[in-house]
Amino acid sequence: MDGTIIVADDDRTIRTVLSQALTRAGCRVRSTGTVSTLWRWVEEGEGDVIVTDVNMPDGDALDILPAIRKRRPDLPIVVMSAQNTVMTAIRATESGAYDYLPKPFDLKDLLATVNKALSQHAPEAITPKSNGEVMPLIGRSPAMQEVYRIMARLMTTDLGVMITGASGTGKELVAQALHDFGQRKDGPFVALNMATIPADMIEVELFGSEQQNGSIIGKFEQAHGGTLFLDEVGDLPLEAQSRLLRVLQEGEFSRAGGHEVLSANVRIIAATHQDLRALINEGKFREDLFYRLNVVPIRLPSLRERVEDIADLTRHFLQLAESEGLPSKAISKGAIEILKVQPWTGNVRELENLIRRLAVLCPDDTINAKIVSQEIAARPSSAVSPQRTGSESLSSSIENHLKRYFDLHGDELPPAGLYDRILKEVELPLIALSLAATHGNQLKTAELLGINRNTLRKKIAALDIQVTRGKKMM
Repeated sequence: MDGTIIVADDDRTIRTVLSQALTRAGCRVRSTGTVSTLWRWVEEGEGDVIVTDVNMPDGDALDILPAIRKRRPDLPIVVMSAQNTVMTAIRATESGAYDYLPKPFDLKDLLATVNKALSQHAPEAITPKSNGEVMPLIGRSPAMQEVYRIMARLMTTDLGVMITGASGTGKELVAQALHDFGQRKDGPFVALNMATIPADMIEVELFGSEQQNGSIIGKFEQAHGGTLFLDEVGDLPLEAQSRLLRVLQEGEFSRAGGHEVLSANVRIIAATHQDLRALINEGKFREDLFYRLNVVPIRLPSLRERVEDIADLTRHFLQLAESEGLPSKAISKGAIEILKVQPWTGNVRELENLIRRLAVLCPDDTINAKIVSQEIAARPSSAVSPQRTGSESLSSSIENHLKRYFDLHGDELPPAGLYDRILKEVELPLIALSLAATHGNQLKTAELLGINRNTLRKKIAALDIQVTRGKKMM
């Protein structure tokens, strides 16, 4: 590398380490611990690349980035920060930073970024618009940092995005954030979950229809000028996939039964918990549509991949509960440690539900480890399943399960509400297996179970059952 690098950081150790590493790489280095000196050197024409921290004793470096970009538009600025939130990444990008590196970072990554910046021009400056706003994404783990970096770079584009991740990881939150801080933030955000729409109604939901008694406005029209979030896109029937692909290619569509050509002026953000490549191999998802939707992929980590975020998430959910009128609660370190070792198959959504229950049920101001352990054990799914024989009846199996459940509590009784909890434990596999047997056909499932179709849809939503049409789920 060849060039002069300005290093700005209030930590003398970091300045020394970076100066030595950059010097060994062949660069000339000037370092400072203040924003005022950084600005003076910029005015004097010093430096080919800036590497700067955010918070320094005399100010916030991000506040002067737009001024630096205006005065010297070709000067790349690499921002590093220990704050490690999505808002820091977004602010850095919107202020005109060349790149953003969360601390602690790999020295090799920083050197590679500086080397790349020396050989390229910095992006055009963008007016900051998200200072002071609160993002709905919580977590500073390395897994989430990568998500934040991708999101920050997408805020200034209109590219299509494919969000993948297990149920409960927060796919719609990411889609909403991409809209709220993107170029279409003044337009509508419209979400459609493909798994909850009957196959014969999906095209009407998407594109609308012309009928004798009036028109039905589809989601493409509702989202005009904004963002259309297609959740569980893997559940799209093949016929609807073909229509969606044609609309994305041509940028226009007509309502079913209509002749008026309408503009498809929307940004598409899709999401799925399924492996779309596997569906492509099975002939159940169009490969050309996949590439249209998967322009920029974002993979959301499971909660087990970001255990270090559990403390922040827990406190956030307690604050939310308090804002909704529930009692104010703190949580002990011991309780957090117990939460960290749970499997969390339902991911962040499961954690949120547990914290809300604790906020209601805990009689003390602080939720301690004992209370958390009791509530986790109180969930029937936490009970150890007994060994079953092939001839065991359903009634006997449930009886044995409940005996083990009561045994977990010793001489004490389980928490109140056992009846509803047990019914949900039975309802979930009953409905899920019935849906699997009918290949996700909700009309047939409702008939099989002998319940109203609307009742079935409500139970699917309440139990958070993933519906997949056309393939066995279990």
